Amino acid sequence: MKSSNIVWHSAAVTRERREARNGHRAVTLWFTGLSGSGKSTLSHAVEERLFEMGCNTFVFDGDNIRHGLCKDLGFSDADRTENIRRIGEVAKLTNQAGVIALAAFISPFRKDRDMVRALLPEGDFIEIYVKCSIDQCEQRDVKGLYKKARAGEIAGFTGISSPYEEPGSPEIIVETEKNSIDECVEAVIGFLCQNGVIKQ
Repeated sequence: MKSSNIVWHSAAVTRERREARNGHRAVTLWFTGLSGSGKSTLSHAVEERLFEMGCNTFVFDGDNIRHGLCKDLGFSDADRTENIRRIGEVAKLTNQAGVIALAAFISPFRKDRDMVRALLPEGDFIEIYVKCSIDQCEQRDVKGLYKKARAGEIAGFTGISSPYEEPGSPEIIVETEKNSIDECVEAVIGFLCQNGVIKQ
């Protein structure tokens, strides 16, 4: 139940002042795709490149978030929506701190990704579709999750027993099946430079 006795306190050190000192805008890079598509690998590679360029960054990884902030949630549709809502709120706060948030989540439902986009100011949500065929994802399956899902050991597994809804109009599409991680990183960095998020 939502509390009615709360007031938002504005910071004396504003987001704009933080961005000016950092030399870059604060945005949320939202990596979405099937399990095994390369979201985590790519998000960390992009962060490494941004860090080397002097940017303030932080990666929010799906598994890591479920160890703490969302450890009370399961994988029902409702819990998945709540999981994404929580990380959207954290990403929003991270942006207000002047930090580029990189969120690597399957986030299979379009309505949930749209919910996060609506949470953030215009232009702050950059959806990156990490596109990869399910066959390739299964070949990369180091955790053995697809095998368990096909054996019926994991219920509601995205791509097998639960749908993945592809983004309708993401800002960026990277195809990890066709392109190297370095090429995908360059595509993301190029977009950020062209749109004034960072300086080359």
